[in-house]
Formats: sequence, structure tokens, C-alpha cells
Amino acid sequence: MPAVNASDVYKQILEEMKKHIAGKIETIELMVISMVANGHALLEGVPGVAKTTMTKALASTIQADFKRLQGTPDLEPRDIVGYTYLDTDNSVKLVKGPVFTNILLVDELNRAPPKTMSALLETLEERQVTLGGQTLPLMKPFVAFATQNPLTIEGTEPLPKVLADRFIMKISVDYPSMQEEQEMLRIKEREEKIEVKKVIGTADVLALQEQAKKAVLPDDVAQYITKIVDATRKDIHVVMGGSPRADIAFMQCGKAKALLEGRSQVTKDDIKFLARPVLSHRIAVRATGGIGVHGIIDGILATIG
Repeated sequence: MPAVNASDVYKQILEEMKKHIAGKIETIELMVISMVANGHALLEGVPGVAKTTMTKALASTIQADFKRLQGTPDLEPRDIVGYTYLDTDNSVKLVKGPVFTNILLVDELNRAPPKTMSALLETLEERQVTLGGQTLPLMKPFVAFATQNPLTIEGTEPLPKVLADRFIMKISVDYPSMQEEQEMLRIKEREEKIEVKKVIGTADVLALQEQAKKAVLPDDVAQYITKIVDATRKDIHVVMGGSPRADIAFMQCGKAKALLEGRSQVTKDDIKFLARPVLSHRIAVRATGGIGVHGIIDGILATIG
């Protein structure tokens, strides 16, 4: 793999995305971290807060294949993974779905029916698709970004926990500040004149993913991770805490964050920064608990040193 300066690459990606996005620096950082950690990410927010725009902008900085899929109530598994059919000459033909790409955007995933959401399981976890008795590997790299609306919006379905757990993090996308909204208007004014440059290619993404694996996870940080995840299972307000997959997500994302910031080791501050996005979609809170999932995570961080 070619050598890539991760911190320089991140700065260039950020500069290119700023051409399309007002603010949202932390959101962009988390998206890049998930990609470098070789994981998929959920983007949750009300309609119109630039979830899709950010994903497209990130994809546009990479010389990679990009496909978009719109979640709808009538979306079927075949619309995602593909299908086989019998041709006029009695031969079996294969039609590949949009998952056969490098960067996949699933817009409004939680508007799709549960059966269709489940069709993504093998794709996200194994990075392969079984069609017509064949097991077909996906392209490398393969990173999926799925946007979802809050469950208070009509027409939404809760993601099954078994599917949500396959996303390395869930990133909350809030309303912009007034200053960011004003900047957004100026960006829209000159949108046709904006040209986003390709910063890296697929080989570079794979190289960054390999570099991230080499970052050091000190013993005290590994212990800190396991204490946090274990605490989610013992909290009285929690029905279901984080699984061991949460520990792995912390490690992978922590290493990616350290790499992008030009460091060789993961720190406890990295884990604190990642706690909400790594844990929030993995914890089931009691309906009568009276405390939100973020409040539970913040409380755990406050008590664990």
C-alpha cells in the first residue's frame, strides 16, 4: 500500500467539505474516523440538517465508486443486494444491487421495512452478498453511511438492535447555529461554481485503514474502555448494555482518531470523545427510567476515572 500522511489527508478532506458544508466539524471528523476505522456509521437528525449533503461531500473527496439508495416503505431486499432471474435462453442472470460499491449512502434507512433492513446484516458485517447460491464479495473498501430520522417523525421504524449494532457509531446531527445557517445560504448562492477536488483514492483509504491498526492501545486505555462498557450493563436505567462489539468499536475508532491527529497512541480523551457515538445506539433504556441515553453515558463517564 502507498504511504499516506493521515493528518494531512484529513485536513485536505476537511477543507474540501467546507466548500459544501457550514460548520459540522465534529460530525465530519466522526464520519472520517468511521471510514478510517473500516466501519459503517448512522447519521441521525431531523430532515434538512445536511446529513445527505455531508455524506455526498465526503464521497466526492474520494476517487471511489459511490451509490445512493433511498429508504422507502416499499423498499425490498432485492433493491439493496440485487437479484437473479432466468433469461430467455434459460440461463441464470445476476443483477447486482447498489451495495456493490465503495461508498454507499442509504438515505432514511429507518423508513424501510424491517425485512429490508435485515437484508443489510450480511452486507455490513461480512462485506459479502449471497445471491442465487453464490457468495459474492463486495468491493474494497466498502463503507456504508445510513441517515435516519428521529423516531418521532412519522413513517419511521426503529432499527433492530442486531442491525444497529453493526454500525460502528451513531452520529447525532443537530440544527445549525444562526451563523452556520447564514454561511449555508452563501454556500448555496455559489453552489454551481463549487468544485470539490478528489483528495484520496481507494488505495489510500485502504492504506489509512491499515495504518490505523498499528496505533497503540495502552493497557490503561483498554481497561478504561472495558469499564465503560461494563458499566452500561449494570446501570439501573438500562435494559440492555453494550456488547463486546462496543469494546471493539471503541478500539478501532480510537486508533483511527489518533492516526488522523498524528499520534501513535490512543488516549482516554479519545474514548471520552467517542463515547456517545459508539454507545448511544447500542443501549436500550427503560421506558420509565426518566433519563436519556446520553445522560446515562455522561453519568458513566463522570464516575469512571
